[in-house]
Amino acid sequence: MDILSQLRAGVITGSAAESQALAEQLAEVLPAGTVLALHGDLGVGKTTFVQGLARGLGIGGAVTSPTFNVFTLHRSDCGKGAGGGGGRMLAHLDAYRLEGAGQLEDLMLEDFLVMPWWLAVEWPEKIADWLPPQTWHFDLGIVDGGRHSIRLR
Repeated sequence: MDILSQLRAGVITGSAAESQALAEQLAEVLPAGTVLALHGDLGVGKTTFVQGLARGLGIGGAVTSPTFNVFTLHRSDCGKGAGGGGGRMLAHLDAYRLEGAGQLEDLMLEDFLVMPWWLAVEWPEKIADWLPPQTWHFDLGIVDGGRHSIRLR
């Protein structure tokens, strides 16, 4: 079963490393310009998932939650991952502290999105009106035994 079929069916991972590996596989098939909305409570592994995405896109360096910065940009000149070429950028947005989509315009995030880019959004409910219709929505959660569930809607 391919990665998208697995994610649509829902995947249970037993560790952060497994969640990251899953996201790394996903990155290889994500078209440039994709917005990923990561739904889930605190501590379900949203940032862990983004760390795997970054690795899958050939982006090195630390990827941490941008809660206090609101968004961070991660770049690579590596040719790994979907989209071809180099100079990939992963924008990681944590909308938890935003009061609505209107605040995004003040941040000028769209000015930083230069192709090829991917955008991962934590707490997308806060900016639902801003998300494009083709956004990929993922539900992340914790199931029995502390394992994590990841499902593409």
